[in-house]
Amino acid sequence: MAYIDYYKVLGVDKKASAEEIKKAYRKLARKYHPDLNPDDKEANKMFQQINEANEALSDPDKRQKYDDYGENWKHADQSRSGGGSPFGGGNPFGGGGGGSRGGFGGGDFSDFFESMFGGGGGGRSRNSARFKGQDLQAELKISFRDAASTHKPTITVNGKNLRITIPAGIANGQVIKLAGQGGAGVNSGPNGDLFITVTINEDPIFKRLNDDLYLIKEIDLFTAVLGGEVTVDTIDGKVKLKVAAGTQNDTKIRLKSKGFPVYKKEGQFGNLFVTYTVKIPVNLTEKQTKLFKELQELS
Repeated sequence: MAYIDYYKVLGVDKKASAEEIKKAYRKLARKYHPDLNPDDKEANKMFQQINEANEALSDPDKRQKYDDYGENWKHADQSRSGGGSPFGGGNPFGGGGGGSRGGFGGGDFSDFFESMFGGGGGGRSRNSARFKGQDLQAELKISFRDAASTHKPTITVNGKNLRITIPAGIANGQVIKLAGQGGAGVNSGPNGDLFITVTINEDPIFKRLNDDLYLIKEIDLFTAVLGGEVTVDTIDGKVKLKVAAGTQNDTKIRLKSKGFPVYKKEGQFGNLFVTYTVKIPVNLTEKQTKLFKELQELS
């Protein structure tokens, strides 16, 4: 049999603590357990190796033997006492070595697995162990405007139609968890969970930063110089704003509470920031050019 590095099997360092080894074993045992991987020979093989590795490394005495003797650690006592070759026949620990799986003394290794994960006492079949179902991932794309109001879309996941609530103010990339809507549990175990990642499409008018919105409003030179009135968009509709005379390019104004809804805080909103950009006239007529020159001379 080829040498198997038990530390590599569990994915831990040779200086790993007992708690780190226990944690690694639990994680891998759940992943490769036969009940969750039916008809997967590679997973079953890996599960046996994980159990063998845990047997050797979870017990301090056995771990020391493994560190000292490597693949022949089970024959360490025999080797130390000089009683027979560690490579000879027979089982130095007694009791029908050929019939055991994963070094668990002849019993089904699932007995040990169940004792680790809260199953019943020894002697129960591995098929009686209860396991949580697989967690599922899904993506939901919504518009910018939909994200600004609470709505209830219906999505189809794993053959099921689910109507979910998307609260106003949800963030791009935010994950919603639906408990118990994942894969079915094993042997009456709890269902897994469903995690939905919300993706929000960009808006052609607004840019969003947290709960604040930003937009650029172009005004003509005459409005900037003389003042006037402009109409701007908000998520609630259009509003009219007064532009002060002498408004400079890139002037920014704030419209309080005209931004995006605050997530799960009804009645609260961010702010809307409007940046004015002054449009310089081009293709002036001869008369317009003359008037600008007169203004230049006057100034």
